[in-house]
Amino acid sequence: MKETLRAVNNKKFQKILDQKKERMKFLLSFCAHCGLCAESCPLYRNYRKPEYIPAYKAINSLGKIYKKKNNIDLKLLEEIKELIWKNCVLCGRCYCPLGIDIPGMIALARSICRSYGIYGVYPHSLGEPL
Repeated sequence: MKETLRAVNNKKFQKILDQKKERMKFLLSFCAHCGLCAESCPLYRNYRKPEYIPAYKAINSLGKIYKKKNNIDLKLLEEIKELIWKNCVLCGRCYCPLGIDIPGMIALARSICRSYGIYGVYPHSLGEPL
């Protein structure tokens, strides 16, 4: 089996899930997919790509982690890494009219990735184009 396809330590993930699952479920269940948060993101306002919409980033990172539960693998976490580091500077400007803590969701997804040794790079801080 390839390194990127191996399963992560599911006992470790289960411990994280047990601690955070109610908060994850609460935050994910309230998103109406309305897109009203889009204009609050400076990256989205500049590039106009859907992958910069705050709700898209949260649902396709923390949402995927939550849905997979005990079946996450390193490939999934590597895919999520792009969304939560390259596409988000965690500036905290994203605003949800329903009160969803989008920065908190992105921070939690980053924390889960970091707990498995997956770290992102901020290309904008290196002077690279997005």
